[in-house]
Amino acid sequence: MGLRLLYLIFCRLLGCLLLVGRSTAASNAEILALRHEVAVLRRQIERQRLSWADRAVLSALARHLPPVLRRHRLVTPSTLLTWHRRLVHWKWRRTPTGPGRPPLAEETVALIQRLARENPTWGYVRIQGELRRLGHRVAAATIRRVLRRSGLPPALQRPSQQTWRTFLRSQAHTLLACDFMHVETAFLKRLYVFFIMEIKTRRVHVLGVTAHPTGAWVTQLARNLLMDLGDRAGCFRFLIRDRDSKFTAAFDAVFADNGTEIIPTPPQSPRSNAFAERWIRTARAECTDRLLITGERHLRAVLTTYAEHYNTGRAHRSLDLRAPDDHPNVIPLPAAVVRRRQLLGGLLNEYHTTRHPNDFSIHRKHPAQQPDWDIDTLQARRQSRYRPGHGLAARRRQPDGHRPARRDDQ
Repeated sequence: MGLRLLYLIFCRLLGCLLLVGRSTAASNAEILALRHEVAVLRRQIERQRLSWADRAVLSALARHLPPVLRRHRLVTPSTLLTWHRRLVHWKWRRTPTGPGRPPLAEETVALIQRLARENPTWGYVRIQGELRRLGHRVAAATIRRVLRRSGLPPALQRPSQQTWRTFLRSQAHTLLACDFMHVETAFLKRLYVFFIMEIKTRRVHVLGVTAHPTGAWVTQLARNLLMDLGDRAGCFRFLIRDRDSKFTAAFDAVFADNGTEIIPTPPQSPRSNAFAERWIRTARAECTDRLLITGERHLRAVLTTYAEHYNTGRAHRSLDLRAPDDHPNVIPLPAAVVRRRQLLGGLLNEYHTTRHPNDFSIHRKHPAQQPDWDIDTLQARRQSRYRPGHGLAARRRQPDGHRPARRDDQ
């Protein structure tokens, strides 16, 4: 900025030197012409926009003008004083370091926004209490100011922003979804498969296969499902289905007697029943599209095996890469030997680990869950080694000559 100002001053000085050699009449004529041009420009432009260099030159030259001419400049004396005050303020300005509270950390601001988004019913005081439990002491007014700055409304207005995704996740443990799946056989005969999925666990129940589905057949399959579920049938409050004519009033009455409300999807909207539609695509890509189905009996056996594999031996991304029947508190331990179990003639593969016979383990029905260990079981077995009267501690306290009999001594 200083170099530019010096350059402008140098150019002005050169212009003044050139004017020295000119006659007085020529200079006066030029001044009159320039004044007239300035008067014309003032009539055309309401307000002039000057750069900082123009302001500096006008301020310097205005000091040497008589008071009469100074009144007719582009700027008034009050404007020059305003520019001067701004320059003084800019010279002495400093970073504000006065007393007061330090600014809120960015991590705390991000945590406040996260709590407000993930919990739409929490108010400012509720968020303040949760932050205090997490080790952050923040005032409720500060939380309100942070949420306002972030564009998040108060708690009474936040629930209106709930999406269908969050609503379905919160209601997933009470939802069932059913649909039909058709498969073309090797003899170009179409077979229909009726299934029901538990949304929370993604567990699939293949209920029946037929070439001519009717309303009575579907109703009987619904009764069979409720009998198989037993006490768990009362946990489901809603059933999502499409508007197929095979879902008769008798079918709805079976679930209504169980306390389950029927929710029909809108016409021609398969995404409303997205979980069932996604399972149909998975079953076709992994099983039915890779086989030639000969008949109902063959398709029933294939889908029964695939449903068992889907429920017990297939990882799901929505379940944190666990199978629907896996226990969430089971920690799998690595093993040296991994064996493969082939299903449907090698079309599907399941892998499970095997351990040395001397290693203690918990045996389960399904081989894929055999090497897993429960946290409570591991702690109980670890503590049993050091209990009084058990294991090494009891053997060490035995008096001389009274050690427990060993297997080879008997």
